[in-house]
Amino acid sequence: MNHNRLWQTKLHARLHDPAEKALVLLRDPVGHEGGTVRALHRHLGFDQLPASGTLDPDNADVLDRVLFKNGIPVAMYEQVKQADHWAAAADRPQWPLKEITAQTRSGPRTFGVAPEAQVHWTKEPVLIHPLTGQKFDLQGLAETDIGDIKTTSFAHFSRLIVKDGDEVDWQRTLAAYWRFGPELAETPHDGTLGHLWPLLPADTRVPDHSIWDHLDLTSAFAGAFAGDAEGEAALLSVSLGPVQGFIAAARKTEDLWAGSHLLSRLAWEAIRVICEALGPDAVLFPRLRGVPQVDLWLRDELKLPAEWFKDCEWTRSNTDANPLFAAALPNRFVALVPASRARELAEAVRTRTQRWLLELGQTTVARLLEAAGIPASDDQPLHAQMQEQLKGFPEVHWAAVPFSLARGDAAKGTAPDTTGLQAAMAPFFGADAGEQAGFLASSAWQVLSKSVDWGDGTRFFTPNPGVLYPAVYDLAERALAASKSLRPFDARREEGYRDSLTGEVEWLRHHRDHLNLSPGQRSDTLWARIGKPAWAKPGEHLGALSAIKRLWPSLFAAEVARATGQEDSAASRFSVSTHTMAMAPMLEALDEKLKSPEALKAFEPLLKPNDRAPALPRSLAKLRNSPAARLIGTRDRLQDGDTAEDETDLRKLDKALEALIGHKPETYYALLLMDGDRMGRMLAGDPEWAITYRDSFHPRVRDGFDRKADQQPRLKQYGNENRSLSPGRHFAISGALNDFALHVVPEVIEREHRGKLIYAGGDDVLAMLPVADVLSAARRLQHAYEGDDPDDSSTDWRTARQQPGMICKQGYAHVRGRLLRMMGATATVSAGIVIAHHQAPLSAVRSALAAAEQRAKNAGGRNAFSIALVKRSGGTTHFTGKWQVTLPLLTRMTEFLREPEVSRRAVYHSLEWLKDLPDDVTSDMLGSLLGHQLARQCRSKSTRDAHKLPGLVTGLAAQAIAQETPGAPPTRKPWLANLLISAEFLARQSHSPAATRNRS
Repeated sequence: MNHNRLWQTKLHARLHDPAEKALVLLRDPVGHEGGTVRALHRHLGFDQLPASGTLDPDNADVLDRVLFKNGIPVAMYEQVKQADHWAAAADRPQWPLKEITAQTRSGPRTFGVAPEAQVHWTKEPVLIHPLTGQKFDLQGLAETDIGDIKTTSFAHFSRLIVKDGDEVDWQRTLAAYWRFGPELAETPHDGTLGHLWPLLPADTRVPDHSIWDHLDLTSAFAGAFAGDAEGEAALLSVSLGPVQGFIAAARKTEDLWAGSHLLSRLAWEAIRVICEALGPDAVLFPRLRGVPQVDLWLRDELKLPAEWFKDCEWTRSNTDANPLFAAALPNRFVALVPASRARELAEAVRTRTQRWLLELGQTTVARLLEAAGIPASDDQPLHAQMQEQLKGFPEVHWAAVPFSLARGDAAKGTAPDTTGLQAAMAPFFGADAGEQAGFLASSAWQVLSKSVDWGDGTRFFTPNPGVLYPAVYDLAERALAASKSLRPFDARREEGYRDSLTGEVEWLRHHRDHLNLSPGQRSDTLWARIGKPAWAKPGEHLGALSAIKRLWPSLFAAEVARATGQEDSAASRFSVSTHTMAMAPMLEALDEKLKSPEALKAFEPLLKPNDRAPALPRSLAKLRNSPAARLIGTRDRLQDGDTAEDETDLRKLDKALEALIGHKPETYYALLLMDGDRMGRMLAGDPEWAITYRDSFHPRVRDGFDRKADQQPRLKQYGNENRSLSPGRHFAISGALNDFALHVVPEVIEREHRGKLIYAGGDDVLAMLPVADVLSAARRLQHAYEGDDPDDSSTDWRTARQQPGMICKQGYAHVRGRLLRMMGATATVSAGIVIAHHQAPLSAVRSALAAAEQRAKNAGGRNAFSIALVKRSGGTTHFTGKWQVTLPLLTRMTEFLREPEVSRRAVYHSLEWLKDLPDDVTSDMLGSLLGHQLARQCRSKSTRDAHKLPGLVTGLAAQAIAQETPGAPPTRKPWLANLLISAEFLARQSHSPAATRNRS
């Protein structure tokens, strides 16, 4: 087909409803399709496009009326109309409608009307959280002048038209509308409309998905129809792998980031194939709008005007605070594609990703040879070795399911025939060919698939194939899982010593004989000859993928530098050392003390001219040139030294620091690993996380629905059914995860606390924090993931959006002026936390962290956390508990034991008498004994009162008893003992208080 016609069809789909539909519906006398929509169509020149068919110059007027409809070529109009109907059916529930016939300018037209389902949204601006059904009241903020709305909307979209000379560039204009349509640049009055704009609902009666969701989905369907000779669409599901082993192979924190980020970058190369062929709105999951890597493509490859991106954070920062350094894309995606092109596109994904990685591998070889001082040549064995080890990586698995498996003609009143879909699903559900399974067996489909007469002249509209999205998606996912179970295995001959990180492949060498050299003989190998930058630790010899991971931080930093207009060496991903992180909490106090020249003078004999401050956490960056930071650099140098003089100077430095700040320098740090619970089941539409059809309605519609349902038991049953999986649900989950990773997690880790984010991709977070901050940061992330923090008091949207920092309420997070929908109260996360000495081997700490996360999910039953205390003296203590009750108790106990007036002997004594208590000790007895012991070891009544000691011990005792499982061995004593040990260790290793919010 004419490729321009593809982009024109998709652009018409994006304009079939005005963005401001919710604000003008039932208010605009020309109707919502007669204002901005018609004006923009004329402005773009849709009425000047060549129509389908052959025009007869002698009878042009007649044929124009046949070949054009509402100023749109009729073939394009019909495709978009079908796309609109399918998108609405996929995303919105039905309710009974009464048919009426009215005279329009184009003749008689039949409408479905439900008077009880009308909503004046400007008077009742309510949003429904699509994952929880929770109501979010925008408190009258939609009361805006209709003239201002339409004028502002037309000006906004007119500004986004991109031209090539005098002609509209349809592809780039489509991309501009997709990316910047939801971001209103200029707003009248106080800017309220600009903040409201991204949230406007597609359907005021079902305000659980935005107008942008509907326009995206309509455009995706329209593009699939237009790109297929038969007008058929298919759902394409693609997965890259393997994932876990690639990320887990690490000896330093930089390896963990590099593995995660490199996979995210590979994912973009895969997704980019779809974006170039069909536009970014063809990708249903993940949500791509606002992802920095996608923005970079829009600006530099698609050539959208650079000034449109000037306010994006990724265009300004040249450190790893730049969002481009975030691993924002998952290793799988789902797209709507032309059915006839599904295989072609999937194979193009495989070719693109593997070719891109191979090119990166050859760049890595060139950098290694240059660093080692080895002449580059085409016959250098490193090139062949790199190519051989990268062969077949990443693995690309895919499955495509066409909607043509369910045919029907809604215009003729015939529902889709699901015979073909049913037969295709049967093998994956263990069902007979004639047996319904999955969504087809649901009670919701049983109601929707039949013509239902409600007895009062109302009926459901005949469904179209769009309503079968849940079945098509489920089949695609099961077919994809089946394809992954048949992984091809290409045996490869490996000789000699292996890669230091993975132990799976040969390490890269420039002479064949080097592979057989034992570690003590490797004085002239490629890796031994590399000096600075030190891509490998002394003795490490790396294979292809490990080498790429080690070079990736510098290679990608150069990419970021070019994106921000800097020299290649100007951007950097800095790595905060575990030693610096351990000492971070004392840095501000130390800085205050060292403002006195007399205090600083005590350290001068230990400082050397080349001592430099190490990389600091973002919230402490203001101290990077301070004497305090330089002292940390000096201590780092002395710890790495191997002379007796270094050891002596280190003792002197620590003694001087202790005298100045009142305690020894902290030596332990924390790693936090957080992951969403049951994410696969949520994406698959598991009923446990579904809201009912009734709960998705606007409150006014719900009232009308209830009145009708009281008279119709079958209608009431339908309203109480769980909503089926929909593209809107995927948009909601993906959008929430993107915003969580790109905006919320950095805010919590690096602004509210003194941590360093290693990676954040969707629901997956890895961060390094001071011991003093880790419990606070973990709890804050858990609340933010849900979008509701009980410690945040503001619920006034107008006030919240003007406040700095972050506020989480009602399933949303207000982050520095942005209102972001989070996952909602029904979504949960689990986290593993490890407290370790800063000199402990990272591989061991990382293993303990992964085990802690698994304990949270398994022993903790999800929605939980688990802490591992890895003591340098030997031994590890584990403690697992629930977020809502146990973590606050652990935090309060830690804060109490950190007080100077409290002796930590209270814990040691309590552990002794706890051993001798009977297993069936009661809550009252446990609380009484513990309260007595803690009070004895606290020298200040004011401290006991400040920490509400009676309530604390009562809560601890009650929770200890609550851990009991009927029929299982008693666990109250070990649970309480582990909590006390954990609290004491956390208090001992964190002399400084936790960071406060809104630090920057």
